Amino acid sequence: MRRSIITGTGCYIPPVIQPNTAFEKQPFYSSDQQLLDVPSPVIVRKFKEVTGIEERRYTTDDLNASDIGALAAEIAIADSGIDREEIDQLIVAHNFGNISSHTIQSMGVPSLASRIKHQLGIKNPNCICYDILFGCPGWLQGLIQADAFFKAGIAKKALVIGTETLSRVIDKYDRDSMIFSDGAGAAVLEYKGSGDSGPGMLGSSAETHTVDEVDYINMARSYNPDTAPDVVYIKMQGRKVYEFAMKQVPAAMKNCLDKCGVQIEEVKKIFIHQANAKMDEGILKRLFKLYDVEIPQNIMPMSIQWLGNSSVATIPTLYDQVKRGKTDGHELLPGDVILFASVGAGMNINAVCYRY
Repeated sequence: MRRSIITGTGCYIPPVIQPNTAFEKQPFYSSDQQLLDVPSPVIVRKFKEVTGIEERRYTTDDLNASDIGALAAEIAIADSGIDREEIDQLIVAHNFGNISSHTIQSMGVPSLASRIKHQLGIKNPNCICYDILFGCPGWLQGLIQADAFFKAGIAKKALVIGTETLSRVIDKYDRDSMIFSDGAGAAVLEYKGSGDSGPGMLGSSAETHTVDEVDYINMARSYNPDTAPDVVYIKMQGRKVYEFAMKQVPAAMKNCLDKCGVQIEEVKKIFIHQANAKMDEGILKRLFKLYDVEIPQNIMPMSIQWLGNSSVATIPTLYDQVKRGKTDGHELLPGDVILFASVGAGMNINAVCYRY
């Protein structure tokens, strides 16, 4: 039996720490462009209570999404021990391409994957590069896609990267801007022999909901009426996103486990996209409620408190941190069954069941 096995991981955690206190003098506006009459320190305090975020990371002005993606990729390649010239597919998940500091213009040509291949110095023309635009679940979708290409006999080794500089597309007058951050995570995936109880991807599920949900996360003008009307920023209908995630994500996670024939009691760790601490806790509760089982202690590592929401980078970064023993109270042991899950713009959902 052959499976898609993660043989190396890496991440880039930006050095610029942006604490919640940095927003306490920032005026905030509502979606109908009215100045909020609640003091900003109160808004910031409530924000922490809801999201769990205390600080987030922004990258330095001299680096963009492809740069930090390449830095994470270098660590993953070294960790895997592979020859980079043997990589068949280089897949990069992002949402906004490269955005130079202090601008809002997105540059997606050439693809970030091609740029990163260039930065990694890979010369092999048979290393095929492409980007995935799948919202926050993009990195997981990259794993799913690589697994499909492996099974089709098209590739044997893939480098899957999630990279984003969300700090450059936020509307600072919008309370939701405090959620977003920058970061990059990467993994080398290889199609290798694995016994019945050996490591690798056990199965996956993915969904796209576009009936009423397509604009829950989108791009729109600033909430400040005095800003340029033709410049757009990332926007989110927070309540609708929360309600959507509560309903749809646990069901997709269960569907993934059921397809794999894995019992919920077998799952040792659950890695959920770091979007909102309360939302992730709610997803976890609803998942276990579907099975009528108590939630085990220490099953869900979290990093949102200090890293914020870096979109496609949250799961690979968190996985890399836990794998390296850098997340207090969490470790991974050979044979552990892991469940990954994400939700984001699209609206897209996916889940991957993996044995470590």
